[in-house]
Amino acid sequence: MSSQQEELEDRAIVRIAAHLPDLIVYGDFTPERPSVKYFDGVLMFVDISGFTAMTEKFSTAMYMDRGAEQLVEILNYYISAIVEKVLIFGGDILKFAGDALLALWKVERKQLKNIITVVIKCSLEIHGLFEAKEVEEGLDIRVKIGLAAGHISMLVFGDETRNYFLVIGQAVDDVRLAQGMAQMNDVILSPNCWQLCDRSMIEIERIPDQRAVKVNFLKPPPTFNFDEFFATCMSFMDYYPTHQHKNILRLACMLESDPKLELALQKYVMENILKQIDDKQLGGYLSELRPVTIVFVNLMFKEQDKAEVIGPAIQDACVHITSVLKVFRGQINKVFMFDKGCSFLCVFGFPGEKAPDEVTHALESAVDIFDFCSQVHKIHTVSIGVASGIVFCGIVGHTVRHEYTVIGQKVNIAARMMMYYPGIVTCDSVTYNGSNLPAYFFKELPKKVMKGVGDSGPIYQCLGLNEKVMFGMAYLICNRNEGYPLLGREKEIKYFMCTMKEFLISNCSQILMYEGISGCGKSQILVEIEYLAQGENHRTIAIALTKVSFHQNFYTIQILMANVLGLDTCKHYKERQSNLQSKVKTLLDDKFHCLLNDIFHVQFPISREISKMSTTRKQKHLEALFMKILEKTVKEERIIFIIDEAQFVDIASWTFMERLIQSVPIFIIMALSPFIDTPCASASAIMKNRNTTYVILGAMQPKDIRNKVCIDLNVSSISKELDAYLVEGSCGIPYYCEELLKNLDNHRILLFQQKESEEKTNVTWNNMFRNLTKPTGEFNVFGLNKDDGVEEVCNLVSGVRLRNLSPPASLKEISLVQLDSMSLSHQMLVRCAAIVGLTFTTELLFEILPCWNMKMMIKALATLVESNIFYCFRNSKDLRLALKANVASFEVHYRSLSLKPRDSLARGEQEELREMEGEVIECHIIRFCRPMMQKTAYELWLKDQKIAMHLKCARFLEENAHRCDHCRSRDFIPYHHFTVDIRLNTLDMETIKKMAKSHGFQIDKEEIMFSKAEMPKISEFFPENLSPQGIKEKILGFFDLIITKMRTSQEDIIPLESCQCEEILQMVILPLAHHFVALEENNKALYYFLEIASAYLILGDNYRAYLYLNEGERLLKILKREKSWSQTFESATFHTLKGQVCFNMGHMVLAKKMLRKALKLLNRVFPYNFISLFLQSHVEKNRHFHFLNQQGQEGLPPEKKKLAQLYQETTCFSLLWQIYSLNYFFHHKYYGNLAALMQVNTALETQNDFQIVKAYLDYSLYHQLTGYQGMWFKYEIMAMEHILNLPLKGEGIEIVAHVADTLGYIKFIMGHLDLAIELGSRAHKMWALLRNPNKHYIVLCRLSKSLFLKSRYKQLIQVMGWLWDLSVAEEHIFSKAFFYFVCLDILLYSGFVYRTFEECLEFICQNEDNRILKFQNGLLLGLYSCIAVWYARLQEWDNFYKFSNRAKALVPRRTPTVLYYEGIIRYMEGQVLHLQKQIEEQSENAQDSGVELLKNLERLVAQNTTGPVFYPRLYHLMAYVCILMGDGENCDLFLNTALQLCERQGNMLEKCWLNMSKEWWYSSSELTSDQWLHTVLSLPTWDKIASGKISIQDVQKNKFLMRVNILDNPF
Repeated sequence: MSSQQEELEDRAIVRIAAHLPDLIVYGDFTPERPSVKYFDGVLMFVDISGFTAMTEKFSTAMYMDRGAEQLVEILNYYISAIVEKVLIFGGDILKFAGDALLALWKVERKQLKNIITVVIKCSLEIHGLFEAKEVEEGLDIRVKIGLAAGHISMLVFGDETRNYFLVIGQAVDDVRLAQGMAQMNDVILSPNCWQLCDRSMIEIERIPDQRAVKVNFLKPPPTFNFDEFFATCMSFMDYYPTHQHKNILRLACMLESDPKLELALQKYVMENILKQIDDKQLGGYLSELRPVTIVFVNLMFKEQDKAEVIGPAIQDACVHITSVLKVFRGQINKVFMFDKGCSFLCVFGFPGEKAPDEVTHALESAVDIFDFCSQVHKIHTVSIGVASGIVFCGIVGHTVRHEYTVIGQKVNIAARMMMYYPGIVTCDSVTYNGSNLPAYFFKELPKKVMKGVGDSGPIYQCLGLNEKVMFGMAYLICNRNEGYPLLGREKEIKYFMCTMKEFLISNCSQILMYEGISGCGKSQILVEIEYLAQGENHRTIAIALTKVSFHQNFYTIQILMANVLGLDTCKHYKERQSNLQSKVKTLLDDKFHCLLNDIFHVQFPISREISKMSTTRKQKHLEALFMKILEKTVKEERIIFIIDEAQFVDIASWTFMERLIQSVPIFIIMALSPFIDTPCASASAIMKNRNTTYVILGAMQPKDIRNKVCIDLNVSSISKELDAYLVEGSCGIPYYCEELLKNLDNHRILLFQQKESEEKTNVTWNNMFRNLTKPTGEFNVFGLNKDDGVEEVCNLVSGVRLRNLSPPASLKEISLVQLDSMSLSHQMLVRCAAIVGLTFTTELLFEILPCWNMKMMIKALATLVESNIFYCFRNSKDLRLALKANVASFEVHYRSLSLKPRDSLARGEQEELREMEGEVIECHIIRFCRPMMQKTAYELWLKDQKIAMHLKCARFLEENAHRCDHCRSRDFIPYHHFTVDIRLNTLDMETIKKMAKSHGFQIDKEEIMFSKAEMPKISEFFPENLSPQGIKEKILGFFDLIITKMRTSQEDIIPLESCQCEEILQMVILPLAHHFVALEENNKALYYFLEIASAYLILGDNYRAYLYLNEGERLLKILKREKSWSQTFESATFHTLKGQVCFNMGHMVLAKKMLRKALKLLNRVFPYNFISLFLQSHVEKNRHFHFLNQQGQEGLPPEKKKLAQLYQETTCFSLLWQIYSLNYFFHHKYYGNLAALMQVNTALETQNDFQIVKAYLDYSLYHQLTGYQGMWFKYEIMAMEHILNLPLKGEGIEIVAHVADTLGYIKFIMGHLDLAIELGSRAHKMWALLRNPNKHYIVLCRLSKSLFLKSRYKQLIQVMGWLWDLSVAEEHIFSKAFFYFVCLDILLYSGFVYRTFEECLEFICQNEDNRILKFQNGLLLGLYSCIAVWYARLQEWDNFYKFSNRAKALVPRRTPTVLYYEGIIRYMEGQVLHLQKQIEEQSENAQDSGVELLKNLERLVAQNTTGPVFYPRLYHLMAYVCILMGDGENCDLFLNTALQLCERQGNMLEKCWLNMSKEWWYSSSELTSDQWLHTVLSLPTWDKIASGKISIQDVQKNKFLMRVNILDNPF
């Protein structure tokens, strides 16, 4: 196509003409409406069945990537081929009616014979198309064609803004009937068409009992030349492209710009199409699967012979329909004439036109249209069908001729209801349920079998708004379920209880108003309040209003008074009349009784006085009467009036209530949605009343959503992934949660299984994290178990991608209403943001917004933040805090707000917007308030547009897709990007640095070294024959020197900000991975998913690492199927990361398998048997000797790819030696030794200082734990020697800090507590200066334990203060949990209170489901065990079992970490105390339990990875078990061993406790059972100790003494 032709087709007039037939484009535009034109022609009606079923299939698709675009591609693949054929053969497409089209060949009557032949040829070729085309899998396409010919009338009608046209006549009716007779691939000629055609050219087949005929084929004579015949025929067609335009399909493509013609044509095109033509930004915006409401109106006429006769009636109906629809943003999509009637296809909810209460408006409009059209002259019957649901809305056809249409089952249902239920307004069940109209506005109709509709569900007649309202029909819709608690609304109920108390005491009116968005659970709160408000001398009246109530004058008060007077239960007006007479006889004269006629539908005789009264005066009399009745009633009983949906209270009722609360003590409780318009004066006055409590309802908290889901599904627990999806997707709104659950259930994603015990489950990678989130304890009783007592859990079926699930239609509709209420520019911003993701940065958004400047974007964002479309955050920490909890309910004081000066209120909105703009400028992180909005907006894009946008995002993000500047911008997996080519942008960072350097820019500052005067030589630093004390002083002095240098140096040693890796992970790398998934760049996506998993492992989040490794695994499987892809390093890294996750989770067998697999992929096979073990050990020893001899000699460092591999190997070996050390079998010691040696050799091969120092220290620790006394010291000295000449900058200073930290850790494990404290305090100073909170909190945790065992409480409390401040500042759950762990230790063993037991317990209960704690083995084990020990000491055994069992589930997950051993020792102590209980109760299995317990304690002592620092406590517990079992000899042995160890280690805490135990156990004194209870009650706080009121010596006596009387031992 030439550029000139493309330019022509891009003209607005050409794009408008593409929506219209030539009949209109080249018609004359007379202003008269209606106007009629007459002509002859041939009509072709083509019906393509199968698209409706396909639309349904797509509309119920599970994932977002299969929707409108694929549908429009398939539709237009077939329809455009038909359109092209029709245009080639000279036809004019008049209308597209869904998946059908009507074409016209307009000619003079004498040409009909030949043109019919041409049209038959065209029809047969259309059928030929579908025989040749490949049909989409699962798509049953059937084409049926009917032809008719004869006289045709065209009727043009409409108003000043919109015009419509119809073709009318016998030929139009005939073509529809002909098509109706056709079967698949048939061409049927109407009787008139058969009469007019050239019969000699056509082979036909007769249809039984019909005058119409079926065409078999054309049979031209042998000499017949169709091309010449066709050219002759086309010469009679006015607008067939010929001569210079013969290569174009349609002459209208060449229209020149003509403003007058363009204006005339615009009137025939829908407004949203014109918007799209004007604004090219919205290209493709209109093709979507969209929830709409269809209103099909059919008008049948008394006489239908002539267009000029029925034209005025159609004109009047059209003008009224247009005016009614316009009010509620509905539009006429199509008007057509078939089946002896004129049909209007009206649609509510087109793109850009979605409005709240759409279904209600559609029904109101339908009734209005019905009432009007029923009165129009010439209209005999009006039938209307209304249906709601998802349909395809989009442009269907060919590029040169297309129309905007709707296709779907709901369109068919509306059309069928209109035809099968004539003379009434009908609707389907979806419309009925979503109407927000009372049930008595509808009547269920008998079911009919409707053609082309399967199970339509119940059909209802809409009776309209003229029916009399019956009393008793306005009660609250919700019913209270005893077995279903009101979840998460304690605060809201408290507001009621306080207000109720005030009402009962003060005897004056109280108003309680709850405002909340639709679906937040207002009705449930009112149901609970109605139940709680029951009481003696109380009358509770609870009603629910609907939208209709607002338009019914005095309706709310009418219902109130009907209840007060007892009329709601009366079945007949006479009964009501009798009741009224008895109730008002003392208050109202008989002649005034007729005032009650209209309001209560009774028939008192109308008196002369009343007949002469004005309406206003009657109302005043009535209100005065009601006031008297209520005054009398409240003297006998209190009235509590509950109103649901109070935003629908009518103005007259608001006015009466305003006066009522001033005169009569009444309690009014209302629940309402936010007012759309400004409330009336009386409503505002009530809101500002001093006795009004106005509460804005917040969302439910995540734990309440979890409880709700478990109760709704009747399961004991749900999967973690499902929990996260529902919590995030629902945003704490119960209705959202319910709809999401229904959607999951409809797609059969939920998997219900019998709960398995954890002990029986065989751990695999796939079920390792099949961890189930349980409801909070108090809700376990609410029907969560099946009748047979078997508990069920809810999981997800495998392979489901929750992230990509399409939103439910109901929630999509809510989002579309919000979107369509925005300006086009705001819609564009939201749609672009949806591509970027749920959370994004303003920088990235600005990058992809087309033609925006920063000021525009900030202004738009500020408005959207104000409108609750987006939240904005200054940093990722603020974001994390916000995501932890939803906004709670709060009270609004309208009275105090109203007292502000008016001028400040007037300035308020502009000021607020300016403030919001300022806040948006400061905040660079934006997040959608509702994930459903993001998903809905995302689905509006076409595939090509999505790809282009995702590509833009990926290009922008990849420049920052690495660790932060603090971490020197490295990969999370070392040297990862050197192994894989994943960059979109051509220049990599190394190239950029080289370019910068070549232009004279300095990239890296020179590293700062110690001067030779400051730094001693290695030989000087560790001279021979230096004593251990001297070495200790030298090392500590070195670290002191470093700290001084860090503090005093003028150079840039200390970083300016702390590590930002977590924010980069959230805002850059995670989105980037998902952009690459969307782009189907699987190798790049895999790269970033591995980076993400590694990052989460660094951050201590095993669960998230697991999730993203599974994402990576899915991609890995896809890539492995591609022959071109070969990336061994990625596979090896994948298995390394898997091994790390398994290791952290305590699944050592699985971890070992993964790590061995990774090493195999890296060509470093680890031996499986003794022979290969021996050989490999020999090789590695030689290599090690070689490396040590080569040290100090300069060699070329390995290339970057090789380094990446070596780093992975060191990780594998480091974990493997720890895994082998855990095993009790003797030969595993050799495997452990080899792995540790291979780690050192691999580290030396890297020539990286950090890897070498880390490997030396690991090797030293290994030898210390296994008891090799000579080796460990050598490697510690080697590590120290290595760091002496490191540069005091960047990584060098971090390595020094790491050495101090690790040495402190090693000394703690080995029981050298004083040295551990010295080293730990120095490491703490260094990490604090280096602003590395992740390292800082670890060293504080270790330091606190050393100080705790040394009983150096003053320093301990100082360290605890630092730990607490750090955990709060960084929102770090792990350090906070450790803080409480130490607090519990202080309570249990130190004899004073730093934080109360209740506070510690509350923290555990609130955070035990936290994914970092739950999947970080050791800490939670310790916390549970401490609580169990506390309860065991108090002999509260039920509570003990509860927490001990939780701890027991974590015991098998063994890891060689200090935390695990801390936890397991506390757990063992609990078991020892339980043994004491068994012995006292003389339990049968007490002896066996004691023996087993002693074995487990001995096994722990014998294990290599158990550090000597834990021995004193283990021997102490073993001594206690022995004395309980009557083994005094071993008891003495263990006690003395423990005391010796305490003395050697300086473990003052255990030493003091051991001495007290020894004294008690061997004394004749008896401990009372409540001794510890007395001690607990008198435990002093730290403040008292610090102030000197209580001495430390007294505190040390507050120890728990394990009860035993050796003389009475049962054994």
